[in-house]
Amino acid sequence: MAILDPAPEQKDDSFKEDSRPVQAAVLGLGHGARFGGSLEDADSSANADMGDESLAGRHSHGRRSARGSDRKTRHRGRRSRAGGFGGGSAPAAPRADAGDADACREAALTLLDAAARSSGALTRRLVDKGFDTNVVDQVIDRLTKLGLLDDRAYAQDLLRSCLHRTMGERGVLSEMTRKGLDPGLAAQVVAQASHEGLFVDSAYELGRKVARKTAGLDLKVRKRRFWSAGSRKGHSPGLLNQVAADLFVSDDPLD
Repeated sequence: MAILDPAPEQKDDSFKEDSRPVQAAVLGLGHGARFGGSLEDADSSANADMGDESLAGRHSHGRRSARGSDRKTRHRGRRSRAGGFGGGSAPAAPRADAGDADACREAALTLLDAAARSSGALTRRLVDKGFDTNVVDQVIDRLTKLGLLDDRAYAQDLLRSCLHRTMGERGVLSEMTRKGLDPGLAAQVVAQASHEGLFVDSAYELGRKVARKTAGLDLKVRKRRFWSAGSRKGHSPGLLNQVAADLFVSDDPLD
C-alpha cells in the first residue's frame, strides 16, 4: 500500500500583500509602492524625486547667486560721482594732448557752449580733464582777451539770479565763491548791490511770500518760519528783524 505524501503546505501570501501598503506608508514611498510596483522601484522613484528636488534647489540657488554676483559686478563698475561744485573729482587719466593748446581751447569752448562759467570754474574743469596747468592758464587768458570770458558780467548775472530767489547778502557772496568767482570781485559786486538796497527789497519780498503762505497760523509760528527761511537764504539778522516788525504784526498777513 503506497504511502501518499502529505499535500504541500500552501503559504498564505495575504499578509505580504496587506503589509505592502503599510511598508510603503512607513517608508514614505510613492504611489508606485502601494499599487503594484516593487519596493525597489519605489526606492528608485523616491531617489529620483529627491534628486530632482535637489537639482531644482541648486538651480534656483545658482540663479540667485548669479543675480547677486551680477549686481555686485554692476555696483563695482559704477564710477563714483564728485560731490558738489569743484568737490573731490577723481584725477583725470594722463592724456596724450595734455600740452596741446588747440585741444585745450576746443575743450574750453565746448564747456562754455554748455553753460556760462567763471574763469575759475572753467580752469578747474580743464585741469580735471587732464590738461597741463600752464596750457590752461594760457587758454583762459586768451579767451578773456577775446571777451569770451567775463567774470564781472558773469557775477552780475549770478547776482540777478540770486535776488530772484530772494537770497540775502551772505547767501549771494557764498554762491559767487562757490561758482569760482574771485573773492575780491564777488565782494565788490555784493557791496554795490547792498548799497543800492537790493538785499532789503529781497528780504521784504521773502517776507511777503512767507506771510501769504502762513496766513491763519499763530503769529509766533509765522515769525519763526520767516526767520528760518531768511536765515537759510543768507539775510542779516538786523534786516530780518526789520521785516518781521513791519509785516508780521497780526495773525492776518499784510494788515
